[in-house]
Amino acid sequence: MTVPPPPADALAMIIAAALDEDRASFDVTTRATVPADQPGEATVLYKQAGVVCGLEVLAAVFQQVSDEVEVTSSHEDGDWVESGTEVAEITGPLAAILSGERVALNLLQRMSGIATMSKEYVDAARQGGAARVVDTRKTTPGLRAVERYAVRVGGAHNHRNTLEDGILIKDNHIEAGVQRGVDLAGVIALARDGVAHTIRIEVEVTDAAMAREAVAAGADVVLLDNMTPAEMRATVEEYRGEGADPAHRRVLFEASGGITLDTIAEVASTGVDLISCGALTHSAPALDISLDVRPA
Repeated sequence: MTVPPPPADALAMIIAAALDEDRASFDVTTRATVPADQPGEATVLYKQAGVVCGLEVLAAVFQQVSDEVEVTSSHEDGDWVESGTEVAEITGPLAAILSGERVALNLLQRMSGIATMSKEYVDAARQGGAARVVDTRKTTPGLRAVERYAVRVGGAHNHRNTLEDGILIKDNHIEAGVQRGVDLAGVIALARDGVAHTIRIEVEVTDAAMAREAVAAGADVVLLDNMTPAEMRATVEEYRGEGADPAHRRVLFEASGGITLDTIAEVASTGVDLISCGALTHSAPALDISLDVRPA
């Protein structure tokens, strides 16, 4: 599967902000110890097995530091590599390589870690069923574009990207309605009236009764939040099993809430269509990657 890269404008902004944060243009150590015209070379080494992700981002970092730096990759995003694998060579002014090293590695390690965890979750889910594993908006502020790209490189999918992309009625929206005397069906009706017909309405529920109310009110997607696998299975079966109303078969069911590598296969086996996991972005450990610099 070919994954479209992060939008160029978003990527350029992310890299510029990271380089500015690190004050890469004012690297006093390198300025004082490395002549600007000294050539250099470097190797990107994966010291931990995992999914390669972020090679074009790595190259873009060095291009922002100096257009004289060139990155030649021997692998592609999405490749699985073992510990000790060299994935890219960097050539150009040694000072520029040193000044961009930390930002380039930070992004590559972060993205590869997310891609690796996403692959682990997808592989585990397939042991239980065909549910699509999706991320959430629990991303690092400012890095959403590259983190969500990494999720896709790992084989998972994206949920809504921003608050503008879809209706998701959660517990606090429902409580806000209750305080005004508006029930769940009324909140769903308000949402339906407030957006174009092309936008799906998703509703978070915590039990079977709420799920029935949401479906009856016209929800397109029902998010089963922190329900047990048994409760999820029973709810899905009610709308997908023999004798279920055909009109309701269009409804998608999403599982969410504390799902781990140890539990995702059982959740997938319940018949849900989607499994959202915030851990893909908020808890993925950075992969151990080094950049071994040497004079040319």
